[in-house]
Amino acid sequence: MADVHDNPPDGWDVVDGKLHRTFTFADFSEAFGFMTRVALAAERLDHHPEWSNVWNRVTIDLISHDVGAITDRDVALAELANRLAGPAPAA
Repeated sequence: MADVHDNPPDGWDVVDGKLHRTFTFADFSEAFGFMTRVALAAERLDHHPEWSNVWNRVTIDLISHDVGAITDRDVALAELANRLAGPAPAA
């Protein structure tokens, strides 16, 4: 895998050693729906995000705590979150 620090998934940055992104939606209902979809996927993957929600924004940080670094699991969940967010959410 290419170094994720140099080439993170679309829309994501590496901040404090974690994949980081803020998704912006039309309203709280859309943001909460996105969080629900990601939560169900995260459970299936047994890999859970650090995240917060303020009205229409969802901020996600991803790191594999067991190794203290970004791993393929984080990249996979970031890419899945991008797909679950729908077409081109505002950054």
